[in-house]
Amino acid sequence: MATKNPIIKDAPNSVVRSIGVIGTGRALPQKVFKNDEFVNLGLDTSDEWIVERTGIKQRYIAKEECASDLAIAAANKAILNAKIDKSEIDCIVVATTSPDYPLFPSVGCLVQSGLGLTDIPAFDLSAACTGFIYAMEVATSMMRNGTYRKVLVIGVDTLSKYCDWKDRSVVILFGDGAGAVVLGGVEDGYGLLASQLGAKGKDWEKLVVPIGGAKEPLTAENISSPDRYIKMDGKAVYKFAVNIIVDVIEKALEKANLKKEDISFFIPHQANKRIIEYAREKLGLSTEQVYVNIDTYGNTSAASIAIAMDEAAEKGLLKNGDIIVTVGFGAGLTYGTNILKWYSSKK
Repeated sequence: MATKNPIIKDAPNSVVRSIGVIGTGRALPQKVFKNDEFVNLGLDTSDEWIVERTGIKQRYIAKEECASDLAIAAANKAILNAKIDKSEIDCIVVATTSPDYPLFPSVGCLVQSGLGLTDIPAFDLSAACTGFIYAMEVATSMMRNGTYRKVLVIGVDTLSKYCDWKDRSVVILFGDGAGAVVLGGVEDGYGLLASQLGAKGKDWEKLVVPIGGAKEPLTAENISSPDRYIKMDGKAVYKFAVNIIVDVIEKALEKANLKKEDISFFIPHQANKRIIEYAREKLGLSTEQVYVNIDTYGNTSAASIAIAMDEAAEKGLLKNGDIIVTVGFGAGLTYGTNILKWYSSKK
């Protein structure tokens, strides 16, 4: 006679009703790259031009590091911050579009190996700069039936490796890094209250790496083509972001029975200071209610929000019971938001 699965058997009595962030961490490459260094490379730009248009003063560039190196480092810090043993992690979800290897294995599996864990599920999720938002909702949904108790969610990207360093419109924007959170059970009423995810796939061509995939693999003939790097219609992406960013937040707030006035703190994707400022004004928030670190890191894609969340938590800016709103947008074109009621054991 077959033995019953103890997890399924116990699930009705062990469902985690409220799931929140119980630990955060971040990791950056060693190399700091300031705006003036683009000028030294011969790029037609300046520190003033970059700061005025984007808000970026510097970024971290992965020279020797891969996505998994940064992800593992951020994960270890998040686990330490959560005050749990790494053996308690029972699932790993990694949001990235710049994995170590082009097809497989996933960064999630490399992280599992790097942490010395075995057997637990580990996988990657691809939603570009919205990846961490998507991953938070996916992980939380997996936890709600009680099968998974503590899930490691990581956002990591090394998109500087996919930039044409002669293309001023793209290379100045991106930096590399990783951010991680441990999700676990929190007091009832706290944690992730609502998410709103979406995509406008019809506009996929606005932000794309044209060659190097199955549609047009790399060959000896096209290996030097600039089309192997990120191509972006900057105006179209900017318009997409400002048109969707507030709308998606309002829909998620409605799901959570909240209003814009209930927002305590806003952690947006760090893509452009003008987009962040636009959202701040539309949401009626003060500058003190918005976390901005684009000047230091640039656009770290899927890592952006997770890095900012760790910094904000480390600085004590996120208080127990605060309503935290995150929002992201990126290639796909994808977009999404998470609404959290922050839980802290330091009340």
